[in-house]
Amino acid sequence: MQISTSASIDFGYPWWLSYGHLPVLAAAVSILLLGYSRKWSRWWVLFLGVVALWSGAALLVERFVIDVNGRATLPTQAFLRSGVGRVLDIGAGTGRSSIMVLQSRPQATLVALDLFGESFQQHFGRSETPQQKLIANLKAAEVEQRATIATADMRKLPFEPAAFDAIVSAYAIDHLNRQGTDQALAEAARVLKPGGDFLLAVISNEKWAKFAFGPLLSHGGTHGADWWTTHVQKAGFQILEEGTRPLTFYVLARRL
Repeated sequence: MQISTSASIDFGYPWWLSYGHLPVLAAAVSILLLGYSRKWSRWWVLFLGVVALWSGAALLVERFVIDVNGRATLPTQAFLRSGVGRVLDIGAGTGRSSIMVLQSRPQATLVALDLFGESFQQHFGRSETPQQKLIANLKAAEVEQRATIATADMRKLPFEPAAFDAIVSAYAIDHLNRQGTDQALAEAARVLKPGGDFLLAVISNEKWAKFAFGPLLSHGGTHGADWWTTHVQKAGFQILEEGTRPLTFYVLARRL
């Protein structure tokens, strides 16, 4: 489930993720009407009709099912059930997962960590500094007083062991290759207190994503649920819960 995003919050994902199907739909319908009026081959008309139906349906799926630019809600209420503690957001980006945690757990504090490098700019643009985008969203969500920002590589976290009560990482670790993934998971285990919660969310290769975007959002390649749970366990976590949401596979684990 998603809740609508405030107009003052802009997570900065590219326009084509939210509205890329709209020009395809408009072009397909326009050419379809032209072809129908000029009595083109029925196969061309049928093909254009299929394209129009797909782009229209995919637009509805993105806007009302996936909603990548919408404000997220926790996939499980079991994460940081106590509601208090220090949380680390690994690969915070423009703050979507940070805001999710801080609004769901109003007594928690959070460190939003990202490398803010080339990958960040490729995803969110270059109109302002990466940190400014994140800070602006935290302020718009009125959670900036409980958040701090750290610039670092998730594969080498600049924190002491057992420094956090909980960790979240959404659509970030699955950008890494296998070695980088194992390094990031090991670092998460190192800086998390024993018994602390780790919530990992990655892009899933499920029907909604494939229907709407094909291979364009395959952060994790062809890795499935078993691959992710195996690697999380190898890093020193116990799996508590796993599940899927539109575009997302999530794992809730506990540090052993």
